[in-house]
Amino acid sequence: MSDREEPRASGPDGDGPDPGAGDPLLSSSRYVPRRKAPGGDGLPGATPVPAVQEMLDALPGSVIFLLPVREAWGEVVDFRIAAASPEAVDIGARRGRDLVGLSVLETYPTVAGTGLWNGYLKALETGSRYEGEPFEYEEVLAGIPRLSRFAVRAAVCREGLIVSWTRLDSGERERRRLTVMQRLGNMGWADWDLVHDVITWSDQAYAVFDRERSLGPMTWEELPTHVLAEDLPALDDTVRHLLGQGGSIDHTFRITTPRGRVRHVRIVAEAEKDAHGDPVEVHGFFQDLTAAKEAEEQLLEQERTALAQQTLLTAERGLAARLQNALLPQAQQSLRLAGLTVDVAYRPQQESLTVGGDWYSAIELPDGAALLVIGDVAGHGLDAVATMAQLRFSAKGMAITAGIPPETILTRLNTLLLHTTQRDFTTATMILARYDPTTSRLTWARAGHPPPLLLRRGQAHYLPLPQGILLGATPAPRYEPSTLHLLPGDHLLLYTDGLIEKQDQSLDEGFIRLASTVEACAESPRLLGGILDALATTRRRDDICVLHIAR
Repeated sequence: MSDREEPRASGPDGDGPDPGAGDPLLSSSRYVPRRKAPGGDGLPGATPVPAVQEMLDALPGSVIFLLPVREAWGEVVDFRIAAASPEAVDIGARRGRDLVGLSVLETYPTVAGTGLWNGYLKALETGSRYEGEPFEYEEVLAGIPRLSRFAVRAAVCREGLIVSWTRLDSGERERRRLTVMQRLGNMGWADWDLVHDVITWSDQAYAVFDRERSLGPMTWEELPTHVLAEDLPALDDTVRHLLGQGGSIDHTFRITTPRGRVRHVRIVAEAEKDAHGDPVEVHGFFQDLTAAKEAEEQLLEQERTALAQQTLLTAERGLAARLQNALLPQAQQSLRLAGLTVDVAYRPQQESLTVGGDWYSAIELPDGAALLVIGDVAGHGLDAVATMAQLRFSAKGMAITAGIPPETILTRLNTLLLHTTQRDFTTATMILARYDPTTSRLTWARAGHPPPLLLRRGQAHYLPLPQGILLGATPAPRYEPSTLHLLPGDHLLLYTDGLIEKQDQSLDEGFIRLASTVEACAESPRLLGGILDALATTRRRDDICVLHIAR
């Protein structure tokens, strides 16, 4: 016979069922074998189990029918569940007919020797009803111990016991869950009995108000004394709506705690009314929203700060752009100076939020020579544009009025930058060149700027760099001049570093890429346009300014 078959009654010498698993109040961890009576389980006489099961099917709650398992000498060594009510649930969550066939000591081994076990034996022996103290049992589920309490009753029924039980800790468990939920939500419930003038608060409600429990719950009359004055009128209207009209409320106000802290408290409540429509009970909760409100205020302040900074940045960028446009009126133009064709292009970095300090100058001097300048001020924004304007106009002024050579102009510009800048440290790079059409000679000097690129007979190469540190780096710089004889058909490229810099390439690779691009465009009627199409991509790091000089 399997464990799920109903047990058969037998005499001391008859065969009986093997010990199974039983009482629904405990859990199984091991099975201790027992010596069975020869040829039987020791159950005296036949028991109408089907009739008992039929009876239990009509009962609510947790009820089972236990049959004793005896040794040969008649001692009860176990009990087997022979029938169970449909709603019976044990600690292991087994239900109804799933309990039938289980034995007590196999399924719930720690019940042996307890008051419950002894109560079963005494009830079976004396026929008296057993109703002991609440029975505690510790169950381990998923490695977590859990203590449960039961009220158990047992009464003799024929050869066995009718056992019923009620779980006592379900309400306590629900209360613990509610307490945890209140703590996590930083809220506490409150009930007001308006008829008997009784107020009940949960523990967390006291925590919301930072109130000692010994003081008891706060009355409606006491509440305004803790509320900030500016919040009182709205709270007063809200309470009148709740207590006078019985309407539900959801309102937030501020209080001052006994420790002087200001808290944002939310009250959500609704009233129960009597037959006349008058409120008799109020149920609701208080919630501490201080942390959320402070976070919200910090976020708003950050948004206001960001908006102000964005507004300032937009205004600054607009002003810088207007200044830059005034200094560089055309993004691309072609000039005819001293027998040279000079094509100029300026391409700002589209992704940049501020304008840069790239600039150029190409003018004819009073003696018929041409002044060709390209520069790049470190940084972006108004400071960079202002420095660029200062250098641009100073260089033109010295070249036009004094006829000073390029290297001397750079020395004086360095001094000017060191003594007039409004920033702690501002630098700039520059190439300044003077072309004499009578000799076709270009005299130039550099201050930390990338080398000019010469395209001659289809071959591109960079000019050797004369000595010259960037402007603003030292009070005693040395700038050396260099000369180049321009031949008919020569092309000379002056540019800023935005043309050779790329996010995924080194600077050396940028120089190689520029030279190969220039050679590839050598036969193009629009040399500068082809270079920009190939190199002025959206992945560049900076603005681009280029002077293409052709003879």
